[in-house]
Amino acid sequence: MRILVINCGGTSIKYQVISWQPDCQNIEAKGAVENIGAPHSVIKYQVTGRPMYTSEVRVSDHEAGLRQVLKLLIDPEIGAFKDYGAIDAVGHRVVQAGEKFRGSFPINAELMAALYRHIELAPLHNPANIKGIEACRKLMPNVPQVAVFDNAFHKDIPDYVYIYALPYEYYEKYGIRRYGFHGISFQYMTERAATLLNFDLTQKRVVSLMLGSGTTINALAYGRSLDVSTGLSPTEGLIQSTRAGDLDPAAITYIMRKERLTPDQMDHVLNRQSGWLGISGVSNDLRLIEAEANRGNYRARLALDAFAYRVKKYIGAYAAAMGGIDLLLFAGGAGENSAVIRAKICAGLEFLGISLDPELNQNLRGEGLVSKVEARTPVLVVNTNEEMVIAHETYAVVSS
Repeated sequence: MRILVINCGGTSIKYQVISWQPDCQNIEAKGAVENIGAPHSVIKYQVTGRPMYTSEVRVSDHEAGLRQVLKLLIDPEIGAFKDYGAIDAVGHRVVQAGEKFRGSFPINAELMAALYRHIELAPLHNPANIKGIEACRKLMPNVPQVAVFDNAFHKDIPDYVYIYALPYEYYEKYGIRRYGFHGISFQYMTERAATLLNFDLTQKRVVSLMLGSGTTINALAYGRSLDVSTGLSPTEGLIQSTRAGDLDPAAITYIMRKERLTPDQMDHVLNRQSGWLGISGVSNDLRLIEAEANRGNYRARLALDAFAYRVKKYIGAYAAAMGGIDLLLFAGGAGENSAVIRAKICAGLEFLGISLDPELNQNLRGEGLVSKVEARTPVLVVNTNEEMVIAHETYAVVSS
């Protein structure tokens, strides 16, 4: 089965074409559209075994970006195949559709309606997910489409973890609760770690850090997601590229009154103007913030320190919740590539058996351990691959 995997983020599209059989998976083509909505977007496309194709164009939104992707896949000169008939199924990463849809499902009218209803809970992702699905259905109307939900990994967290201390009627009427996100990445990360370190997840307590543009931390206790930093929406928890993360809710209403902001305007502040960008005033790109911090920029350094501190605090909290920690796991753009961020986060965690090897941490390229050999708690970096999990789930749904 040839599966096209579409992963629409807030300002990006990642995609892979995967030839999937239970005992053999091959990536036939892959690529990305980056900086969607910016003056100069970047399109990357590569058929396995051929040179990378890169182009800078103006991509206004996710639908336009996806049309570019699909056009490249059937390009007469550099395409992976002749027409869309070569694709047997499309798997989409989707973020939020409430309590009913928490797993992997064929896409139908009921599911699409739920995605629309929950846009306000995932304003950076649900619109992008919807556009990706609608573009594929329009261009490939006869190809099965599958939605793989990002919060399914956390569907069994305990009630005392997911409930908010609000009037209970809001949970009953509107489903106001903790859902958690980045579950697809956490599934891949932890399974990959179990393979690399040859251990049984059901016997371990794992704290996983998914540190990309969006950031989430997860406590996996003996194979089960116990707690997760993101909540009703992806905005809660750690400081993210443009999301505020945890803050006193009274600060929100205070700002709204002072600035005379509508709820939609406040949503924009919390989701698009806050986080690393809001503190630093430099960028939502952590690499640029690190560079500015090295030049002595106070606000850039403050953004890095605040981010690392929030992560460190959650690690301690999750170690307490699980009664210890057997593995600390990093993934995502910052988690995989920033030795500075890993060092800041791990500094002072020796009481949990965490001790980085400075040389390993600085020189790591790809996957591997960055902790000292004698450290009680290993620290592992893995390269997450959400697309492979989505392909697996899509194959299972379509096959059944």
